[in-house]
Amino acid sequence: MNRGEAAIRLIRAVRDLNAEGGGQLTTIALFTDDERSAMFAREADEAYGIGPASARPYLDHAVLERALVETRADAVWVGWGFVAEDPAFADLCDRLGVTFIGPSGESMRKLGDKIGSKLIAEEVGVPVAPWSRGGVDTLEEALASAEEVGYPLMLKATAGGGGRGIRKVENAADLEDAYQRTRDEAERAFGSGVVFLERLVTGARHVEVQLIADGQGTAWALGVRDCSVQRRNQKVIEESASPLLDEAQVAEVKESAERLALAVDYRGAGTVEFLYHPETRTFAFLEVNTRLQVEHPITEVTTDVDLVKAQLLVAAGGRLEGERPAEVGHAVEARLNAEDPDRDFAPSPGRIALLELPAGPGIRVDSGVAEGDTIPADFDSMIAKVIAYGRTRAEALARLRRAMADTTVVIEGGATNKSFILDLLDQPEVVDGNAVVDGSAVGWADTGWIDRVRAEGRLVAHRHSGVALVAAAIEAYEDEEAVEIARLLETARGGRPQVQHTVGRPVELKLRGTVYRVTVVQTGPETYRVTVALGDQSETLTASLDRLDEFHARLTIEDQRFRLVSATHGPMHLVEVDGVAHRVSRDEGGVVRSPAPALVVATPVRAGDVVEAGAPVLVLESMKMETVLHAPVAGTVKELLVTTGSQVETGAPLLRLEPDADADATPATAAVGEAPGLDLPVSRGEVSLEERVRRGRADLSAILMGFDLDQRADRGVLEDYLSAREAFRAEGGDVLTDELALLAMFADFAELSRNRPAGEQLHTELRVHSSREHFHTYLQSLDVERGGLPDEFRQRLARVLAHYGVTDLDRTPQLDEAVFRVFLSQQRFATDLALATSLLERWMAEPPPAAEIGAGVRELLDRLVRATQLRFPVVGDLARSVRFRWFDQPAVDAERAGVLAAGRNEAAALAENPDLPDRNARLDALADIPEQIVGFLAERLENGIPA
Repeated sequence: MNRGEAAIRLIRAVRDLNAEGGGQLTTIALFTDDERSAMFAREADEAYGIGPASARPYLDHAVLERALVETRADAVWVGWGFVAEDPAFADLCDRLGVTFIGPSGESMRKLGDKIGSKLIAEEVGVPVAPWSRGGVDTLEEALASAEEVGYPLMLKATAGGGGRGIRKVENAADLEDAYQRTRDEAERAFGSGVVFLERLVTGARHVEVQLIADGQGTAWALGVRDCSVQRRNQKVIEESASPLLDEAQVAEVKESAERLALAVDYRGAGTVEFLYHPETRTFAFLEVNTRLQVEHPITEVTTDVDLVKAQLLVAAGGRLEGERPAEVGHAVEARLNAEDPDRDFAPSPGRIALLELPAGPGIRVDSGVAEGDTIPADFDSMIAKVIAYGRTRAEALARLRRAMADTTVVIEGGATNKSFILDLLDQPEVVDGNAVVDGSAVGWADTGWIDRVRAEGRLVAHRHSGVALVAAAIEAYEDEEAVEIARLLETARGGRPQVQHTVGRPVELKLRGTVYRVTVVQTGPETYRVTVALGDQSETLTASLDRLDEFHARLTIEDQRFRLVSATHGPMHLVEVDGVAHRVSRDEGGVVRSPAPALVVATPVRAGDVVEAGAPVLVLESMKMETVLHAPVAGTVKELLVTTGSQVETGAPLLRLEPDADADATPATAAVGEAPGLDLPVSRGEVSLEERVRRGRADLSAILMGFDLDQRADRGVLEDYLSAREAFRAEGGDVLTDELALLAMFADFAELSRNRPAGEQLHTELRVHSSREHFHTYLQSLDVERGGLPDEFRQRLARVLAHYGVTDLDRTPQLDEAVFRVFLSQQRFATDLALATSLLERWMAEPPPAAEIGAGVRELLDRLVRATQLRFPVVGDLARSVRFRWFDQPAVDAERAGVLAAGRNEAAALAENPDLPDRNARLDALADIPEQIVGFLAERLENGIPA
């Protein structure tokens, strides 16, 4: 049977039948080498390998015959691809005695062939657009026929499907260019290169009728689907029923479809396709697909008919009995594909690193992959079909919007069309087939609408593009930081720890062809300051990033919060912001890379060739579709890194250009706010005085912790804070409580950065290591026990790491980053003296703290004295002075005042009683009072307390 999602669809139908007790059917999956572990091969009861996909075994009848014989198959179900419409394969099954679950080879030849079906349609009275009335086997024959039919035309492969083997031609030159390419593509994909011409019906809707027939005289036209929202003839959104057809028109196309089926004794499922022109209200027969179609679920949910089980029924000789089921409600389906809208929908296969599919009322998801599976480059790019059902069209569309927003897919090195679908579902032409905007009719979404409006610049996801740029810049910063962390730990093992961390180095990022210079500085464990420069303009924003897991995060820019899903693959950042995906790349000048695993089918340039910007330089084939890559800049081909016929992986460099000296390699020249599609959040502007103080403290904390606000480079950080705190205090604000925490942090880092042992250890005979030496020992293994480090160091290290949110010493990426920042802080710790001395100097001139925090303040001041007495004595001296000013001087003054008051009282008593017997002794005691005061002060000095 067929692969992927189609195979899973059959497996589930068979399991339903087995569960109903209708016998026990066994499913056997045929897989190519790269699909050995694919979901359908895992889920089938048995699996059989048919060789490498590159040999196209799914089209090789000899390979398929051997598989059917060796697996002892009784029946074969081929889904909706490859040999599903190959009458020769149906004949092969008949010869082997294997039931082909589909129409007979004869019926398929009559209806499945696009040429034959048109001839039959004309015979039974179904309207057909002008066409070549047969295949055109040579270019000369095609050109002659085109003159008769009239341009514009569609050049189609008679065996084509799924948007392949079909091209629009406007004139003879287009036909000459497309003829052989279309034949070759059809030959590769379907095994037949026969093509024909058909008049292009412009402005038409694509409607189709779902058939199921039993080959015994009954054919049901179950429902009418509208599949007009297409891109390059590939359906993107389908719905049932059509929003434009009335009941009479629905009856007309259903009757036409049933006549075609009965005319050839059709058995099985099939689809009759029409073009409908709303202005003339006329139909033109297009073709018959003699198989089940991808979009069949929307008919299933509106008719409550399981079409796969119906196929099995009629293939087994069963009959369609009773009344033809009626359609109820409305259903809409979107195809979620592994393709990149930013690269002209180039296929983007790869391993699925994350897959979160929607659920809920009215939602159905058909998929053939699971998280961890690989979407191969050899087949179609579909990941899943998301189907929404509602009582009304509006309800169905609303549910589909919600379901697509709830869908999350991360493909390693790849992309999806999710945000493109969400954009489509908001367009008036899709929401209302006869949309009116601002009082003007905008028409309907005909089959060429997507291609037309994208050429006009619409349907390009600009929303949140600036947020994606900021997120990618932060990821690029973190990648560089990871390199520096690795450098630090590697050099530490050699005994000479070092880093090359540069603050404020910009990175060039490209978003939809525009290059931006973005500078990121980290201001805290999860906070950043990001400057986006474009031309002569720039915008600086504050951001905080809360990573939830490998892919999910919350990003806050200024006061706006966004949900992120992001993944990085080489120089590419795929960033999804609130459901809108953007591809951001680190600018590499003239390097052209492969957007997906692909086969190089043409190299139109050679080394030394001079090319213009936008000129085609390579042609790739992936998922049976050709992708033309263009030169990013004008220049000379410096190196061609691939040859025709070679296989390349996602992100592989293919070609290197040397840009012309006059070429504008960074074409962005507009102001940031005027850049095409750059949607940056608006900064908050003026902030309150209290917020200025809070931000200032946060910046000073970042300096102490080794983050990128280097006080040496920006003296304004401290100056701004001191200015704001004075104004805030003048308004009655409290700053002391939070500054206690700031100076406590200073003390923690000071204790860990001591470059000499404490004074009492200097006189021992043994060599005593300093805290800084212990820290360098710790860096060699990040293991306190292995380093044989003392408990005192462990305690000091734990206090410092707690400031980074690291609460234990187990090895984690958070611990690695924290010790990296601690190391940076130690390289510039002397510059932080200004912070401590400035605050202590201001404390000295300010009133003492309230009683409830007095004990904590005094304890901190004592810690500062001990932590800085060797390396930073000026801080210790200031801490002593503040302690005396706030705590000791009041006691000294009180003692002095008490002694002096007692002396005054004694002198008065002696003056009043000159004849007291102990007068002389009491006079001597009065004379000793100054000595008592001096002794009191001396005692305090001896205890290290300033007088």
